[in-house]
Order: sequence, then structure tokens, then C-alpha cells
Amino acid sequence: MDKMTADQFKKIQTQISDSHIEMIDLKFVDLHGKFRHVTLPVKSFNESVLEEGVGFDGSSVGFKSVKSGDMCLIPDLTTSFMDPFWDVPTISLFCNIVEADTRIPFIGDPRSIAIRALSYLGESGIGSEVYILPEFEFNIFDSVVYQTDPHESYFQISSRESTRCSRDFDSPMPGFWIPHQSGYHYAPPSDAFKDIRTTIVNHASNLGIDVKYHHHEVGASGQQEIELTLSSMIKACDQSMLLRYIIKNEVLAHGLTATFMPKPILGEAGNGMHVHMRLAGQADEPVFYDPNDELGLSEIAYCFIGGIITHGRSLAAFTNPSTNSYRRLIKGFEAPTNLFFSLGSRNSAIRIPKYATAPEKKRFEFRSPDATCNIYFAISAMLMAGLDGVKNGIHARENLWGPFNDINHLSKKQIRNIPTLPESLEEALEYLSKDNGYLKAGGVFTNELINGWRKIKSEKEVIPIKNSPTPLEYSLYFNC
Repeated sequence: MDKMTADQFKKIQTQISDSHIEMIDLKFVDLHGKFRHVTLPVKSFNESVLEEGVGFDGSSVGFKSVKSGDMCLIPDLTTSFMDPFWDVPTISLFCNIVEADTRIPFIGDPRSIAIRALSYLGESGIGSEVYILPEFEFNIFDSVVYQTDPHESYFQISSRESTRCSRDFDSPMPGFWIPHQSGYHYAPPSDAFKDIRTTIVNHASNLGIDVKYHHHEVGASGQQEIELTLSSMIKACDQSMLLRYIIKNEVLAHGLTATFMPKPILGEAGNGMHVHMRLAGQADEPVFYDPNDELGLSEIAYCFIGGIITHGRSLAAFTNPSTNSYRRLIKGFEAPTNLFFSLGSRNSAIRIPKYATAPEKKRFEFRSPDATCNIYFAISAMLMAGLDGVKNGIHARENLWGPFNDINHLSKKQIRNIPTLPESLEEALEYLSKDNGYLKAGGVFTNELINGWRKIKSEKEVIPIKNSPTPLEYSLYFNC
């Protein structure tokens, strides 16, 4: 055990004693970006856990075949926090996944892939750190019921903020409904969940997560937004997982439910997860800034954006990896379906924030991702796409991909030059099968992971949904 690890372990042991900790909860992330965990009584948390890890069956969470499923969790002591949602005093730790026999990092571990991507950035000489700022949109509903089986398929949502759902409550709010698609920054009493959001933000602050702000979003049925501040890449991914954990548990504690589904309600605004990104050099100097450019962007920034645009269609398999993602990404509305950059357009996939003028804040915002993604995969894939653009000199401006504020005013030839995102998960997976070399640079992603991702997404999501009759089809075709 090195000195840094020993010091961290000693610090946690002191906290265990001082705070009468009873449990140590080891959290890890599965392929789909969901938390899994195993819990140790505090007396089982010793130095051998740090060196040998805690074994688990990787085949049961989709990582390995049944024949070779043994894997181990190695806690990252720098990620420890007091878990606010346990009845007994509990410390939680993020873990990396390693092979059970060799203890080398598992090539499919989402967190390890992000660590490899960051290492590849350093080796490239283009930068040493990438800073991330995610914006989380989500819905709080009073209740959700859903069922899918061969003889029954439905979902039913109740939301106290919606006039549509007001009749579902014995004691509804006294008429302070939010008009359809008009909830953006609505104030109380119509904003029914401001206190819950505040409690969520306080939990986040107590756990070291800096929040820029929170507010009601456009959707009338309890749509919320919480925006974080820029953080280093691994920390930002960890904090994103933790924030979603806080949101779901805190909302549930109030007898409600939260969802990050991109499109939970027909006709209402969808939930995105806009991602702001900037690169920094060895001394944390801003790589994306150039004072002589009219937009303040460097050549590296333009090429990084060019890489995102060039690989945007295959990138979608990781940033928008659900069939529901493409219920939100519908052309012709405000959804960011066009791969160009702008200063203000809401249907551009990439936006340059006008307010981020300081050198250390110069960045771009990628607007198409959503929270069905595995954030470690999504951020790593974005970084790899951008670095490929820099390495190959794919200049976004020279390729006439912006800046445009309204592409409807462009000529047909100019519009044809602008790539568009896939219209389905199936299409995104097809693009990934053809365009994945940039992901494999430096051994960050592997063929095994990419092909496995395509296989599981196709077999478990695309094909079952394609083959399943829907209630809408009964409305359209039952009386044929």
C-alpha cells in the first residue's frame, strides 16, 4: 500500500471510529450506467479489501460469461462519503473493477475506461485534463404505473402540476396549474417541488458536489433541471452518478418518483443531459481559448468540435443509447438533431455559450446526450471523438459546420453539408459498427466492448421494442 492510500485508509478508519460507522457500501457502475453495490460490515473493511478487493459474479451484471464470471471490486478511497440514505451510519465508496486472478483493470469497467481515456489525452500532448459540466433534466411524478406482458401493455402517470392529471387527486393543488409547455422558471406556488430540489442540492453540497442552480423546466408535468459546475472528468462522472442517486432517493422519500427518461410524456418537453466540455493543459492553461478569434475559440477547439461532428452519428450509440432517446430527438422541433455549432440555436447539437468569455471558462456545449447513457462511456467517447478531430485537423469552421444560428436560412446545398443525428437506436448502432476506430485509439475502448454493446442493445432493446404491439397500434389498427 502506497503512502497516499495508507493516509486515506487511516482517515477513513478515524471517521469510522468518530462517527460510529456500521457499514461500508461499495458502489460500482454496470454496463448500462446504473449503480450496483455490495455492503460490508465495518469489521470486514481492512487492508486486504484494498489490495485483494471484494469478489463478485460479473456474469450476473452483464460483464462476463457464466463460465468466467469472477471479478473483484477495488475501492477508490478518495471517493468516500457519508451516505445520507441509510438508516445506520454508512460510508459509501466508488470502486474500480479488476480481473479476479490478475487484479488488472477489467477492460469493460466503465470507470476504468474513463481513466484510460483521460490517460490517452495526456499521452496525446493535446491536454492533460478535461472539465465537464452536465445539466440534468428530469421529471418528478406523483405516481407511475406501467405493465408490459403479452396480454397487457400500458403506463399511467399522475402529476399534481398538470391540468391533465388534476382529477387524479383527492386533494389537488388549488388551481395553480402550469400551462402546457410553459413551466420554464415558473415560480411557487405553481412550482410544487422547489423544496425537494433545494433538499437535493443541499445533500449534493454536503457531499462535495457544486451546483450552479436549480429551477423548474419547460414541461408542465413536474419537469426539473439541476445544473452542476465544471469539474475534472472522473470527478464529474462520479458526481453525476451520485447526483442521480440523491435525486431518486430523496424524491422517493417524499412518496414521489423521479425519472430521467428522455421522453416520458407525449407532447411534453423531453429530458436531455447537455454536456459542457473544455480542455486544459499541464498547468491548467485553457486549451480552447484564443483571444484573436471572434468567438474566442482556438484551432484545437474548432478541430475538437469537428471531431464531435464527424463522429456524432456513431457517438450517439453511447450518448443516446436507448430507443426512448429518439422519441426526444425528433427533427423539426427544438431537439438538437443537426450536427452543427452555433451561438444560440436550440436545434444545433453544439452550442458555444455566449456568457463563457473568460479564458478558463471557454468551452462548448454538446446538447444531444441524455441520461440513459452510461456517463463514463459517453464522456470517454466524446473525448475520443474530439481528440480524433484534433489529430486529423477536422476544422469545424473550415468544413462549413457553423457558426449558424438558424439553418432554415441556409441554401439547400449548405443544409445538405450538415450531418444529422440518427433517427433511431438501431441506426446509431449501425453507424457505430462502421465508425469506431477513433474509440479504440490507445486501447481505450476495445472491439469486445463495442461489439458487446451493439449486441446487447440490439437484442435486449431494439428487437423487443420493434416486435412489441403498442397501445397506439390498437387505437390505429384494432378495428381494421
